[in-house]
Amino acid sequence: MTGLYVKEMEVALEAVRSAAVLCRSVQHGIEPETLSKEDRSPVTVADFGSQALVCRAIDMHFPSDPIIGEEDATMLRSEQNGATQQKVLSHVQELIPDASTEDVLAWIDRGCSRGHSKRFWTLDPIDGTKGFLRGEQYAVALALIVEGVVEVAVLGCPNLADPKDPSRQGVAFVASRGGGVTATALYDKLSEAKVQVSSVDDSTEARFCESVESGHSSHDNAARVADVLSIRRDSIRLDSQAKYAVVAAGQADIYMRLPTQARYVEKIWDHAAGMLVVEEAGGRVTDIHGKPLEFAYGGRLEGNTGVIATNGLLHDQVLEALRTTGVA
Repeated sequence: MTGLYVKEMEVALEAVRSAAVLCRSVQHGIEPETLSKEDRSPVTVADFGSQALVCRAIDMHFPSDPIIGEEDATMLRSEQNGATQQKVLSHVQELIPDASTEDVLAWIDRGCSRGHSKRFWTLDPIDGTKGFLRGEQYAVALALIVEGVVEVAVLGCPNLADPKDPSRQGVAFVASRGGGVTATALYDKLSEAKVQVSSVDDSTEARFCESVESGHSSHDNAARVADVLSIRRDSIRLDSQAKYAVVAAGQADIYMRLPTQARYVEKIWDHAAGMLVVEEAGGRVTDIHGKPLEFAYGGRLEGNTGVIATNGLLHDQVLEALRTTGVA
């Protein structure tokens, strides 16, 4: 690792690795009856545990840095959620044996910042909750933002195959601005390789990467754009910011997060890490109007509408298709 933020990258990677171990432990314990009852308690436990571990690491090494995370510990502090609190503590203690209940609650609450700062982190402790519950794809996404610019990103994908070695599962994409992006094994540190977007420049040969859940992005509008671009290949469908990873690794060429509601504003923790990973792999990320994503409004992308990530070569064609269909 080289560059201005070497320590930040090292700390972020180890924090995400710890969170991934905890999340994998929780996911492996999900029983079939949990899913049949639509019980979301496992993802709740993993969400809080993941945030506690990551915020603890940031707090230890960069105590002055605010963290804009997805969770706070209010729910866990209520008596009626004592069982959930205990499960979170138990999973954290598997990695931090001397952690107390108050330690864990305080670490979670380190992620409660909401306003913009000169330098801060943003964290999604589990992105892709339904994928997590199904035993499929989800991500732990952490990014450092300085002066409104994403400088460091670690996108941990515990169930994604290593793009350089598909037989290995669990990969972290580590990016620094101007330094490229590396795919490294999440669990054993034996694999590390640079990744790069695809060289596809003909839209008829392109492949979409889409959400499994239609509520996250408009599949109907995506189909209209695909028709304009004459895309015929089947889409890759998976949950979470793992979609950014798939584009960065050249396994898909286009990812569109198209608004499903006119007034919906995207959250920064859903995109900051993935955006830098794609850009440092040679791709391009904007909103649906071609504007760069703006991280100057606290926890939300107030200046943007939707998100488009591509290999760069196809980006202008996608934006034109969005205008042609009236989506943008």
